[in-house]
Amino acid sequence: MHHYEHFWLNPVFWVAVSFVIFVALLGRTMWKKLAAMLDARGAQIRNDLDEAARLRAEAETMLRQAEADRKAAIAEAEQTLAKAKAEAERVAAATAAEAEAAAKRRERMAMDRIHAAEAGALAEVRNAAADIAAAAARTVIAEKLDAKADAALIDKAVSDLPRALRAA
Repeated sequence: MHHYEHFWLNPVFWVAVSFVIFVALLGRTMWKKLAAMLDARGAQIRNDLDEAARLRAEAETMLRQAEADRKAAIAEAEQTLAKAKAEAERVAAATAAEAEAAAKRRERMAMDRIHAAEAGALAEVRNAAADIAAAAARTVIAEKLDAKADAALIDKAVSDLPRALRAA
């Protein structure tokens, strides 16, 4: 091996110095790039966390809105159901009242027909009785009435005529 008088003349020294300078320069450059990458990664993570927090806040707002909408829909459905029940009860009551009125009208019409039939039958009986009485009167008059009695009856009927007309 060679012994150099001064260590700076030794090539191993200069290789070592060059290596240290190379490592220092490369390390500095690498450190800057590594620090920049880590800073960028940290900023990206911060942005992702901020975005996640914002999305979570939006999701909570949407959940509260959905719950409020659901409660409003339930309340509206209950109101609609109550209105439908009330309307059904009103319609049922109106239908029952209408059916009762129709039954009363039919009963009244039936009673009117019965009364009309009774009145017709009574009129027929009266007419038949009047015809029979007139026939019997004719027979009795023909048998028992002479001209003198006939004139007396006519005079009496004429004198009773003004009183009979006032009564009618």
